[in-house]
This record gives sequence, structure tokens and C-alpha cells, in this order.
Amino acid sequence: MGIKILIGVGAAVLLIVLWFIGAYNGFVRADVAISGQWAQVETQYQRRFDLIPNLVNSVKGIMNQEKEVFGKLADARSKYAGAGTINEKATAAGEVETALSRLLVVMENYPELRSTETVTNLMASLEGTENRVAVERKRYNDIIQSYNQKLRVFPGALVGKMFGFSAKTYFESTEGAQNAPTVDL
Repeated sequence: MGIKILIGVGAAVLLIVLWFIGAYNGFVRADVAISGQWAQVETQYQRRFDLIPNLVNSVKGIMNQEKEVFGKLADARSKYAGAGTINEKATAAGEVETALSRLLVVMENYPELRSTETVTNLMASLEGTENRVAVERKRYNDIIQSYNQKLRVFPGALVGKMFGFSAKTYFESTEGAQNAPTVDL
């Protein structure tokens, strides 16, 4: 009879250990998924940044009077390239978006720019890229939400705390992004 109790206790301990291993591996998989999704966001940012110089050069050739917009766009792009953390990159990406918004307003004020075929094609590519960026950011935030939720509910909270997993930061818009930029030429 004593051996049966010992086997039962051993089996219960083994099940608990296996559950903890499974929970830990779930957090590791989620953390890796977050990193992978952020890489997808960065891939779209890189596509955006590859398009920007072509667009800027095309527009510059037609319109020289709006140097401030081009300067801010180039500066924001450089800040992103020099950013080290995800939060720094997200902030720099927000600055790029602000500068791009201003460029789009400038282009609306100059119909001859929009009619230029090169600029039109580049703008279409950039608009498509902006849509891709939005999709990848949403996917990133969805993965963060799932991970953070897993960290907050029992028993995941216990396992996460035990193994040092911490909440991740959502990608958020930069302050003032809801306001349309003004262009005063």
C-alpha cells in the first residue's frame, strides 16, 4: 500500500513539474513571437525608409521651396537608424510619420507634384507600405496583449513572476499624432 501512495505522490509531482515546464515554454514562445513580430514591423519600416529618399529626391527636383519638410524627414529617418531600443525606434517612427504627413499636405497644395508620374508611383508605394506598417503594428500589439494577459491571469502570473517574465510595452502613436499637420508656405 505504501508503494502505491509513493507512486501516486511521484506522479502528482511529475505532473506539476511538467505543467511548470509547459507554462515556462509558453512564455518563452510568446516572447520569441513578440521579437519576431517586431522584426516584421521593422521590415515594413525599412521598406518605408527605402522609399523615402526616392520620393524626397523626386519631389525636390520639382519643388525646392519646402526644404524644412525634407530636412525633418531625413532627420527622423536618421533618428530611427540610430535608435537602440524598441521604444526609441517607435518614437523615431512616429517622427517619420509626422514628417510624412506634412509632406503629404505639401503635395496636396501642389497638384503639379501629384501629376508627376514618378512621384505618383512612389506615393502609391509609400501608401501601400504605410498600410503594411499599420497591419504589422496591430499584429505586434495583439501579440503583446496576449502575452501581457497571460502574465496577469492565474496561474500564468505565478509562473511568469517565478521565472522573471515581465509585461511588454504596446506600440503607441506619438503624442499629437491625432492632429493634422499644418503647412504654411
